[in-house]
Amino acid sequence: MNAPGDARRPSEESEPELVLSPSETAAHNSAMRIAGARRGPTSTQKALASIVLGFELFIVALFGLTIFGLSALEPREMGLFLGGGLALTILVGLVGMRRGRFGIVVGWLVHILMLLTAIILPMSLIVSVLFTALWVYCMVRGARIDRDRAAWLAAQGDAV
Repeated sequence: MNAPGDARRPSEESEPELVLSPSETAAHNSAMRIAGARRGPTSTQKALASIVLGFELFIVALFGLTIFGLSALEPREMGLFLGGGLALTILVGLVGMRRGRFGIVVGWLVHILMLLTAIILPMSLIVSVLFTALWVYCMVRGARIDRDRAAWLAAQGDAV
């Protein structure tokens, strides 16, 4: 029984700690590796950038299909090549997120190219501007979170 000043519930004392089986541990570790998780410091800015670029991958594929379907370019297949090329650039950016700042630089290039698709498909400007605004917000906010985390960790190191 808990002491009168103890705020813990009675069931908290008897709850066992979660233990994974070897196969569950292997599956968890594989999923974390595939997702890009690693030991050591992580970057919120890169994580946010990966999320935005991942969603844009679908958008540029739809841009390409729309350009193809509307025959906005001659020959029609150029729309597919344009969408595919932009999607390939996004994939390069996503892979580059693991290698320094390369992925973020490619992300900026992707947004410039997305804005330029408005020359061919004017309605794409709306979506491109929205995603570019989201990208800028994620870059600014992610960098601030990373700086604050580094300062907090430095303060924790001084306190210990």
